[in-house]
Amino acid sequence: MQTNVACAWMKRAWIFRTISNHFMKILITGGAGFIGSNLVRQILDETTHEVVNLDKLTYAGNLSSLDGYLGNPRHTFIQADLCDPAALTALFAEHRPDAVMHLAAESHVDRSIDGPGDFIHTNILGTYHLLQAALAHYRGLPPSQQEAFRFLHVSTDEVYGSLGANDPGFSETTPYSPHSPYSASKASSDHLARAWCDTYGLPVLVTNCSNNYGPYQFPEKLIPVVILKCLRGEPIPVYGKGENIRDWLYVGDHCVALRTVLEKGAPGATYNIGGNNEQTNLDLVRHICALLDELRPGPQPYASLITFVTDRPGHDLRYAIDPTKIRTKLGWEPRETFQTGFRKSIQWYLENQDWWQQILDGTYQLQRLGKS
Repeated sequence: MQTNVACAWMKRAWIFRTISNHFMKILITGGAGFIGSNLVRQILDETTHEVVNLDKLTYAGNLSSLDGYLGNPRHTFIQADLCDPAALTALFAEHRPDAVMHLAAESHVDRSIDGPGDFIHTNILGTYHLLQAALAHYRGLPPSQQEAFRFLHVSTDEVYGSLGANDPGFSETTPYSPHSPYSASKASSDHLARAWCDTYGLPVLVTNCSNNYGPYQFPEKLIPVVILKCLRGEPIPVYGKGENIRDWLYVGDHCVALRTVLEKGAPGATYNIGGNNEQTNLDLVRHICALLDELRPGPQPYASLITFVTDRPGHDLRYAIDPTKIRTKLGWEPRETFQTGFRKSIQWYLENQDWWQQILDGTYQLQRLGKS
């Protein structure tokens, strides 16, 4: 049987079974990052699964995001580079995971414009090396374990390009049209993951999600930037006229969706994950300012700090996700609304100053340098 036919067969067969009640040892890449650390904590809190957490601890990796979990007997942390094939081979040989959830990536669009090389290295070459290591591991498993093994590749809605104001949301069949080095590198990694399913029979799943927000988000992204600028009384930068539209998804909801896809999804399939929560950047910033006026009043309304800055090159006008497939096929729905999710996020940043202050002053980086 040709391998592309084998992948199609697995997709059909998966309709008749799930692994929702099957104990797993899960390899999570990027587990010290924003979404990854939220996923690690949620799995350890809500399941009996074991987690092997691989993170290079680049600038966006923060072990403080895993405080209270690093000593958990079901959690093993490994600092390694995805582009180190020997390290990956040793990891798979020692830990023998039942599934891979691949979240590790360079993810900031502005940084990709200034330095695209890191994005090519990590997002494309790193994914290639991980796929190769996972495939070698998969081929060495007995048939029963091969049937249960999954490789979940986590991606972004930015691979689809830009929508007009009245266009329908991105679906799983929307053609790719990336416009930034970041989105181009993620599009490349998506294609690699699907190719390893079609060509080699690796049971791959792909998810594309809208913009995440919530606890432990590195303060270079819009939501924490706005919150911390407000708290520090500094100008809040808004690109252009603030007319760009994004769909926002609470990170905890995203993590539940990823677990749902891993447990119930069909190998070879793609699932788009969205929050049904479109906002212009300006409206979003004003909403955050209004919530902070209520929760932590300042000497003047925080919206007075809004400052319009030159738009970034290739700034897509609008992203929107059509989550019909994951809702109807797998039964997932976001739990947080625009009102509840952002209030919860702001409250978290207000209550966890020690976490973000270590990032602003740079002391958090001492952990990856082996210093105290």
